[in-house]
Amino acid sequence: MGLKEELAEIAAGYGGTGAPVLHPTRTDVVVLRRGEVVVKAHSARDDAEELRVRLRAAASPAVSAVMLAPLDPEVLTVAGRAVTVWPAGQPVRQDDLDHAPWEEGARLLAALHAVPLTLMPALPAAGGPARAARAVGRMSGDGPVEALVRRAFKELPAPAPTLGPVTGLLTHGDWHLGQLVRRDRWLLIDVDDLGVGDQAWDLARPAAWYAAGLLDPAVWQRFLGAYLAAGGPALGGGDPWARLDVPARALTVQLAAVAVVNAGREARELDDVEHSLIEACSRIVRA
Repeated sequence: MGLKEELAEIAAGYGGTGAPVLHPTRTDVVVLRRGEVVVKAHSARDDAEELRVRLRAAASPAVSAVMLAPLDPEVLTVAGRAVTVWPAGQPVRQDDLDHAPWEEGARLLAALHAVPLTLMPALPAAGGPARAARAVGRMSGDGPVEALVRRAFKELPAPAPTLGPVTGLLTHGDWHLGQLVRRDRWLLIDVDDLGVGDQAWDLARPAAWYAAGLLDPAVWQRFLGAYLAAGGPALGGGDPWARLDVPARALTVQLAAVAVVNAGREARELDDVEHSLIEACSRIVRA
């Protein structure tokens, strides 16, 4: 029996009905939906014990208004892969991002960031800072574009240690619009990088898009304004870019590296959006 068939059987065991549908991903993660049940086979590199702690955190009453709770708070194992089971939700439409729920996402982040770590199980470090290094490490080519991305990564300042009143807090670790689903309300999903860290990294992807010219300034202001109005603590109350600059640069490099890897795997040229990320890496190097 293959992985898809085993995941479909698990979904059925939790009440999933109908034909199983695989959700496409560009990683080794496998996501299968069957009716109102979603089963996720996590990356082979994920540590099952850390994932187990993160799953318990998502099931905690302290985040019940913020994060989607799993159908089962335990991590299953299929073919050596960690597997989790979730209720299905409606994802954000990707064809009209200017009108996406930016404010709702910002308010959810602010609420997550306000949850005291004392209400959570002892979590590992948030995964955000490590993602850029992994993305750059996956580039196998040695052309000028790869060299530029590697140089931009090499020149990034070191991330702040996850200590102190701003950097040692509850952090999602990989926030973007794809991490929102709607049931009776919008909720955050994906616990893979949840942990203790610098919360500014949770705002870094839209900040990087804005800095690269890929996100309308008005949309960025809607998102940032909603986060600050909801009492989000990540930016320390001063100039937002004093906290956002390094994470946004790192996310730019990460997204550029992912673009290079994807274009190589799909045997195609970089598209306009991906070129904008490479140009942003060039600006980082020149700066």
